[in-house]
Amino acid sequence: MQTIFSKPALLRTDVLPVLAGMALTVSATGAALALAGLESPLRAPFALFCLTVAPAAGLAAALRPLAAGTCARITLSSAGAILVDLLVARSLRALDLWSMESGVTAVAAITFFLFVIAMWNRPAHFSPRWKKL
Repeated sequence: MQTIFSKPALLRTDVLPVLAGMALTVSATGAALALAGLESPLRAPFALFCLTVAPAAGLAAALRPLAAGTCARITLSSAGAILVDLLVARSLRALDLWSMESGVTAVAAITFFLFVIAMWNRPAHFSPRWKKL
């Protein structure tokens, strides 16, 4: 009789997509709560999660083709996410445009462009099958 615990590699490969999906859900909920302006006790922690994890994920995806080690990519993407947040906050405060909605929008736009850059600089072996036809 086989159980799921008899295959540790399968268990490891199943956990990462589930964690990524949970992070995406929490991040999207935080952005939606911040942009809608709803007063909720979950607004601040979920928005903070969105403001820190989204740029880190974008930077990690952009750093992947550089073949940096996993530890280096995690460190650089975490530091870069803090830098993105600080630069957005400082520039919006300098322009007297700061609000929760404008901060989340600016960080989401920068994260979107980081993912576009990551998809554009993808190696050929990551390309979808339909592009090869």
